[in-house]
Amino acid sequence: MNRDFIQVKTLDGELKLSQKKTDYGITVSTKELVFHKPHLNYYMKFEDIVSIVPFEFKGKRKISFETRSDELTEFASSSVNSNSYKLYVRNATVHNRSGQFQTGRMQFILPLSDSLMKVVAEYSGMNRI
Repeated sequence: MNRDFIQVKTLDGELKLSQKKTDYGITVSTKELVFHKPHLNYYMKFEDIVSIVPFEFKGKRKISFETRSDELTEFASSSVNSNSYKLYVRNATVHNRSGQFQTGRMQFILPLSDSLMKVVAEYSGMNRI
């Protein structure tokens, strides 16, 4: 685990599952999903998640940050065997060393294990189509 992760002080709902890798981490509670990067946390309330769809990387997997018009996209690295998903949110809260602020619309491409997806599906109220 990376020592540069910012600790989660407050978490809405009850903690259900947390996984940390060297470059990123994901924490899921009954009300939100938190994506951790060194020096940065993104808080996504389940009520603000519009969709979660499978995503297939083309080319090399890496961590990057891109801006596309008014929308921000955050990519996280993952191993070849993990499942990646694209999450589209209406609003996310960013917590960095300078404080907290709202981002507005964002897309996240995250590696979510089957166990994480089960918890997200159970508490987000989203159904598989």
